[in-house]
Amino acid sequence: MKIQPYRPGKPIEEVEREIGVRNCIKLASNENPLGPSPKAVEAVQRKVLDVHRYPDGTGFYLRQKLSEIHGISMESIILGSGTTELIEMVARALLTPRDGCVLSEQSFLMYELAVQAVGARIVRVPLRQYRFDLEAILRALTEETRLVYIANPNNPTGTMVSRQEMDRFLDRVPSHVVVVLDEAYHDYIRRDDYPDGLGYVRQGKNVLVLRTFSKVYGLAGLRIGYGMSQPALIQLLNKVRSPFNANALGQAAALGALGDLEHVARSYDRNQEGMRFLTRGLDQLRVSYVPSVANFLLIDAGLDSQWTFRELLKRRVLVRPMKEYHFPTALRVTVGTGEENQVFLEALEDVLRNRAA
Repeated sequence: MKIQPYRPGKPIEEVEREIGVRNCIKLASNENPLGPSPKAVEAVQRKVLDVHRYPDGTGFYLRQKLSEIHGISMESIILGSGTTELIEMVARALLTPRDGCVLSEQSFLMYELAVQAVGARIVRVPLRQYRFDLEAILRALTEETRLVYIANPNNPTGTMVSRQEMDRFLDRVPSHVVVVLDEAYHDYIRRDDYPDGLGYVRQGKNVLVLRTFSKVYGLAGLRIGYGMSQPALIQLLNKVRSPFNANALGQAAALGALGDLEHVARSYDRNQEGMRFLTRGLDQLRVSYVPSVANFLLIDAGLDSQWTFRELLKRRVLVRPMKEYHFPTALRVTVGTGEENQVFLEALEDVLRNRAA
């Protein structure tokens, strides 16, 4: 009864119906504005005539491809209906009401919901300067702790933990604790100091690395993600995995997307351009923001976030208010196309100007 359901960003069609306008732009859910890879679309079109059949319950061919790409065994990979299912799956597999989980405040809300659903104890550690406080997390670990969730980069702040920091942290985490490294946005980072979670899997660390096809690959609507860990942990997760959890179209699209490196590169480049454009515009408007390594920005206009959200919506721009993340005056804004970014900045400027007047 105490659980507050996760409230996802609404589809643009529903928002337009509710407010009675057309041609809104959606910058609320960190989706790829370029859409899916053409190769993924072709793969779905080929597979769609077989949707009367159940999907491959083991996801053999997608796991085989991921195994080849990442250089780990197929037994180290599990598929999910997006990474949100895997976030819930690991909580069901590892936690009882006697166990504890450590997570950070102002991170992805699904972590807390997954732990609440199994009745385990939660220890919340505040962020420090919008970043995970790994030292405080280590101090919070006890004999009862079984699980730690870390998003790298973090959603909604867009900040990251460096390789040096993560190395030092994982070396000190007790062996009875599994660390979930949620790397949903890792494709948007090309920095030498970013820790690739896959390396920790290869080293035999007690981690579960999560990745998704919802972001840079543009397949959010097909709900497909995957986890990588030691085979023993993957075996435990499979015990609580729902059969046929990864749908047939999602598996086909993911295989197609993995073969389209040009689309990934184009999406990365467009995101970098859009991020530079948005931050320059926000600087000119004197609106503060948290520097981000992902495909979104946490901005703070100094006004009630729900009010600013509604005012932007009147101007046909949909963003995400962050009050539920304990940022009462902040908005999370996805990097869109060049035109969408321009429309957002103009709408925000109009909101601020009218507020001042």
